[in-house]
Amino acid sequence: MASRPLFRALIMGPPGSGKGTVSERIAKSFGLKQLSSGEVLRANIRGHTGFPRTVPQAEELHKIYQLDTVIKLKVPFETIKERLTSRWIHPGSGRVYNTKFNPPAVTGIDDLTGEPLVQRDDDKPETVTLRLQAYEELTQPVLEYYRNRGILEVFSGTETNKIWPHVHAFLSKKLPVLC
Repeated sequence: MASRPLFRALIMGPPGSGKGTVSERIAKSFGLKQLSSGEVLRANIRGHTGFPRTVPQAEELHKIYQLDTVIKLKVPFETIKERLTSRWIHPGSGRVYNTKFNPPAVTGIDDLTGEPLVQRDDDKPETVTLRLQAYEELTQPVLEYYRNRGILEVFSGTETNKIWPHVHAFLSKKLPVLC
């Protein structure tokens, strides 16, 4: 059986823009392995969630991994703010609920354990606003770096289900679809 050539894509977007969901769908549709920056890059480069956040980090990443494409998910900040401030988690399992589109059966209670849900400090309205502003300021130069390399593709929308078909169509031109 012939092995598939490597394809390396980086997905960028503000917190709550749907990066995890899009990554899972790419992995399933195209048979690619999904790796988060926390799983792989921290072992090679000093970084943190949302890597790369600076041009020097992007340059270091480029030295280690030649990216085929960078996908930017462009979602309006108001949409993201509403998503994140509606997010609640079950601390023991990490299960995520959203009061707008994935609520628990009983408000504030985990469906499986009956234990209380909590809202992370990062998901509180005042913190979300600061996180989004910081993301925008930090990543603009990184996005320009990738645009100048000719590998940046931007997908805009307010819902992952509406953005996904465009991401899928773009990647279908580069990779064979599994399902």
